[in-house]
Amino acid sequence: MGSGGPSTIERVGGGRPLPPLIGSPRIRARGTSSAGSGWIAYLFLAPYLTLFTVFVVVPAIYGVWVSFHSWDLLLPNKPWVGLDNYRNLFDTNSAVGDDFWNAMKATAIFTVFSVPLLVVLPLGVALILNQKFRGRNFFRAVYFAPYVLGVAVIGVLWTLLLDPNIGVVNYYLEKVGASDNIAWTTSLPWAWVALVGVTVWWTLGYNAVIYLAGLQDISRELYEAAKVDGASRWGRFRHVTLPGLRPVLVFIITITILASANMFGQAYLITGGAPGNETRTAIMLIAQEGLQNFRLGSAAAMSFVLALFLMLVSLVTFFVFRERKV
Repeated sequence: MGSGGPSTIERVGGGRPLPPLIGSPRIRARGTSSAGSGWIAYLFLAPYLTLFTVFVVVPAIYGVWVSFHSWDLLLPNKPWVGLDNYRNLFDTNSAVGDDFWNAMKATAIFTVFSVPLLVVLPLGVALILNQKFRGRNFFRAVYFAPYVLGVAVIGVLWTLLLDPNIGVVNYYLEKVGASDNIAWTTSLPWAWVALVGVTVWWTLGYNAVIYLAGLQDISRELYEAAKVDGASRWGRFRHVTLPGLRPVLVFIITITILASANMFGQAYLITGGAPGNETRTAIMLIAQEGLQNFRLGSAAAMSFVLALFLMLVSLVTFFVFRERKV
């Protein structure tokens, strides 16, 4: 500005000086200080925090208390037993310990086979649905549609489809010359094939939608720059898509492991734990121990041991897929 001329603020104001914006007492009086605005955030969070405390925190604390008792619903007394419920779980010579670790083994088998499929297949579907082609929105809805069905509907539907006598699966296998009369729900390994296949069919669309959101968040300029540099389609996928999807990939792996380890409805409705108890998962055993055998203390101990394993697996997942600095 030249000396003696009007300032920029004065010119904008039509010759009349504007009030200063920074440090103005009037502006501060109208605004909300950062120190005073904290209670507003807690006010908005209060409903969620209240429900979370009532339905998650309090039951979890109460569950810990129950796990230290011989809590039988059929008996009036609930004596304190300390760590006995946990000791019984780690004693494979006891019936409870043997059942628990067999159920943990079944849970591990289901998780090992279902998680890779639910991580890789939805990514392929998302890559296809992220392209521009006619009917793209229709196919997006088709892939996501099974996920809106409840587990009870899925269980009843696939129990009928997989029935060895009247199911259409065996009918069409016979038509194409494959083996017929497969006992999908009562023999191994077909029971595992049925459970894993149904779960992948049911939840694939959910993971694909999450992948789609992550793919659309990656800048197109990165793909164009990689293409200009001569990167092939595989090179663009490896050096642009995968790094851009790292947070989404970690999220999907984590929630898929947790969901697979907590699988209950499919096994309960489709196989019922058959053959024998080979497909009885940990959650299924916990439900039977607490709701059928009425031994809530033992069931609570099983729940917390399973929760500790899942926490450990989650920490390992975050460590393996953490972003490393180069």
